[in-house]
Amino acid sequence: MDLRLLPWTTPEGNPCYLSTDSDDSRLSRLADDIEAAQLDSGRLVLTGSRAVLADPEAGERAVRFALTRAPESLEETLRIAVSRGARIPCPIE
Repeated sequence: MDLRLLPWTTPEGNPCYLSTDSDDSRLSRLADDIEAAQLDSGRLVLTGSRAVLADPEAGERAVRFALTRAPESLEETLRIAVSRGARIPCPIE
């Protein structure tokens, strides 16, 4: 049984892992839902950031907000990619 990296951290910023025999457990489904929400949020951040950067009239507050949200979304997306990548079965050689 492998550990699943969850899409959230402890209050101290440490990773959280799930050990379960079922991908359909309550906590697995919650993690799937949160991952989906994080990816949707990342898409919105990407769209908004591109709009701000394309607008020559964008003020400092808008640029700072976009720049603050972009790495947060990227961090969440990378955590999801690592978690999902670790769950891909490796072929036996």
